[in-house]
Amino acid sequence: MKKIEAVIRKSKFEEVKQALYGAGIEWFSYWDITGLGKSTEDQVVRGQIFQSNYIQRRMLSIVVRDINVEKTINAIIGAARTGDTGDGKIFVSDIEQTYRIRTGETGPEALYNKE
Repeated sequence: MKKIEAVIRKSKFEEVKQALYGAGIEWFSYWDITGLGKSTEDQVVRGQIFQSNYIQRRMLSIVVRDINVEKTINAIIGAARTGDTGDGKIFVSDIEQTYRIRTGETGPEALYNKE
């Protein structure tokens, strides 16, 4: 099992969400975040100048079975990419164990994605 954490533009969240649903990923957590990057490139959005390190971001946290890692990453990249500085990052880490509190299931069976 893997944990995928993705930092994306807040403006791309709905597209990423739909792409994840299309890839069969039906459950994930997310929250709004702020961060500071080393890029100082200014961007013009609707006539207003923004520094790219101040673009609003959203963090997604998704735990998937190993078989679903690549399609999850591809869905995020495909929907989140604009080609501009500040598109975000994806981090993948190992998960040792999972427990579903309601049923007591453990391991991959405790995850929602059945593939």
